[in-house]
Amino acid sequence: MLRFETAGESHGECLVATLTGLPAGIPVATEYLDRQLWRRQQGYGRGGRMKIETDRVHIVSGVRHSQTIGSPIALLIENKDWKNWTGTLPVEGKDAEAGKEKPVNRPRPGHADLAGAIKYNFPESRYVLERASARETAARVAVGGLAKTFLKQFGIEVLSHVIGVGPVRLERTAAWEEIVALSQREDVLLGCVDAETEKRMKEAVDHAYRTGDTVGGIFEVVAHGLPPGLGSHIAWDTRLDGRLAQAIVSIQAVKGAEIGSAGEGAAAYGSAVQDTIQYDKPQHEFQRGSNRAGGLEGGITNGQDVIVRGFLKPISTLRRPLESVDLPTRDPALAAYERSDVAVVPAAGVIGEAMAALVLAGAFLEKFGGDSLLESKRNFDGYITQVRSF
Repeated sequence: MLRFETAGESHGECLVATLTGLPAGIPVATEYLDRQLWRRQQGYGRGGRMKIETDRVHIVSGVRHSQTIGSPIALLIENKDWKNWTGTLPVEGKDAEAGKEKPVNRPRPGHADLAGAIKYNFPESRYVLERASARETAARVAVGGLAKTFLKQFGIEVLSHVIGVGPVRLERTAAWEEIVALSQREDVLLGCVDAETEKRMKEAVDHAYRTGDTVGGIFEVVAHGLPPGLGSHIAWDTRLDGRLAQAIVSIQAVKGAEIGSAGEGAAAYGSAVQDTIQYDKPQHEFQRGSNRAGGLEGGITNGQDVIVRGFLKPISTLRRPLESVDLPTRDPALAAYERSDVAVVPAAGVIGEAMAALVLAGAFLEKFGGDSLLESKRNFDGYITQVRSF
């Protein structure tokens, strides 16, 4: 069973992540993990925190001589901003240093501030903000990079691109080659494969900047090269579409997920929605006339690209704050402002890749198992032979 956990606060000393269940013998390159962390920090509309942090992963267990050894992997990501918060959020001692208190007394609409303060009986929302912050997703991206590394050993790639920012939408299907090329770029604007659409997306972000607002959007994660047969139809919690949807919606600010062409399909007749089946006799393989199902039927991969989209609401922290309440007095007040982003859709896509890769790697190991990469490959190769002779 593949399992990961993260720990750490936005302005704490570091982020921590553990990953249990990867077989031994998987090659690990910290340069590749650092590249994923770099991609998460890019995109037009990011805030001042990205100028402080240059995220690097430090692996402390589970990898030796650049290979996994089958034991739990633990990694750390330093928060460079911690030096500015040591007096505000000390581990020991009851109170912050005099003059360094930074309570969050005016909860932000749309954030976890108020709900979390009520839940944990905190007089203000600082502790809730610290853990609810999307800074936590840097740890997810790091462990997701390990899952992606594992999947790569079997020819499976997981990447993302942006199909919507605010009211602007990409009106065509992106080719896999375009998505690959996008992931390799050193200059990241808004993560869209179409330059003209990306230009209009930038205009939407500029409008949010000018008006003190924020803007959300839609990212699309594509898993390429998956075999048919991952996941299961036999129980609600083994269906892979449900597991992917939960993983995507667990990302901060993501309020919805879509598998394939779900939105369009809900407004169409069945004859226009289902993916027709053909068989190529010379190639001995089944083929499909389209991929509206997003690579999943009955909660099982069907051999096509798995496509899942995340619908990201605008960030809750506004430079032009909304109506709120002062917690100590209960009087009307404007919501608090913390240093924040204006648009984060490209970064959310990278986080979506990590979450999808973790789910897919888990489903892969459930089917093929293996204490070592060699054993997993042997099981996988046997299954592929079975599929080709079906």
